[in-house]
Amino acid sequence: MAEAYHIPALLNESVDGLNIHPDGVYVDVTFGGGGHSREILKRLSPNGRLISFDQDIDACQNIIDDERFLFVRSNFRYLKNFLRYYQISQIDGIIADLGVSFHHFDDVERGFSFRAEADLDMRMNVRATKTASTILNEYSEDRLADLFYLYGELKNSRRISAAVVSARKSGEINTTTDFSNILKPFAPREKENKIMAQAFQALRIEVNDELKALEEMLMQGCSLLKPNGRFSVISYHSLEDRMVKNFFRTGNFEGNMEKDFFGNVKTPFEIINRKVIVPSDEEQINNPRSRSAKLRVVEKIN
Repeated sequence: MAEAYHIPALLNESVDGLNIHPDGVYVDVTFGGGGHSREILKRLSPNGRLISFDQDIDACQNIIDDERFLFVRSNFRYLKNFLRYYQISQIDGIIADLGVSFHHFDDVERGFSFRAEADLDMRMNVRATKTASTILNEYSEDRLADLFYLYGELKNSRRISAAVVSARKSGEINTTTDFSNILKPFAPREKENKIMAQAFQALRIEVNDELKALEEMLMQGCSLLKPNGRFSVISYHSLEDRMVKNFFRTGNFEGNMEKDFFGNVKTPFEIINRKVIVPSDEEQINNPRSRSAKLRVVEKIN
């Protein structure tokens, strides 16, 4: 199940980035198929500990039978609360693979892909109430335009939102095909897949509140890391990567560099890889979905 669920990108590079201490305490905030977690456990001694998070009930099928391992079924935005519950105040490293698991794209019923007919769902956590269909049928035209522009980076977001509002007057927009048909006039053949992917991405980010959750996790992770603890984060689209890059470089999400009296940038981190790490040509051939992966690693200064 785990291998089919997700093939982790940059597996060795991201786990190497943690510079694992065998007796340390580590957190995998995106358990998924468990690929990164299994690799971390290989490098821990009997005294080490790994806590892994995933909000998707399907990930529970991949839970690892190991006394050093603890699984938390929750969004990683509640990282600090759950670690406090388990009486953990400091950790040695955090790993995050922010990509959507293959499982979500390939499970047609979840509605993440425009390539197959399905209900417009897109919830990572099936206990949540808001679906992609809810957004398309209930959001105002202005709110939809903002969503497609900010999260999908679509320049014609206002025209698309107007088309959505017009279409729903004739009936609810409930399936991936319903939404794809609305998008087709704005997606010339040579750009069709890209525009469809951007629009579906925008909906998915909104349904799951992904960027706000990422912001909260990064801030909590920073406060939990011990001095010299490591953060290893793999991102897949520019919105995520920009947030991670800014936070790691400056300690804030706007990328505003504050300097001390001596002209040094005030940031809680030391950047380990000055140049972003991307998959090798061989990995991209073996795992085409890894092509957009970008790995950034930092170490907590104090």
